[in-house]
Amino acid sequence: AALTQFFFNPDAYFYFVERIQKEGVNIPIAPGIMPITNASNLIRFADGTGAEIPRWIRKQLATYGDDTASIKAFGHEVIVKLCERLIAGGAPSLHFYTMNTTDPTRQLVLDLGLA
Repeated sequence: AALTQFFFNPDAYFYFVERIQKEGVNIPIAPGIMPITNASNLIRFADGTGAEIPRWIRKQLATYGDDTASIKAFGHEVIVKLCERLIAGGAPSLHFYTMNTTDPTRQLVLDLGLA
């Protein structure tokens, strides 16, 4: 099995899996999921790793400023929809990058009906 870096575009994941399968790589590829709980930390981490944050997510996060409750609510909604799409598309599992903060991931697992 393999894990991907975190991402927010499910089409990129499905394209990647399709490409490597065409090359004969037939192992499960678990998508990497990063809960969105802190805008500045997320942007700093993404910029440091080369992960892409779609412009629409960056713009929406910027509108919240320091409103952590709104950032967390928005982030939760985005990640729930991402996970639902990945599951519906056949992702073999989900790998959550918790960054030592388990509560957001626990809530995602519950809301997705995975517990």
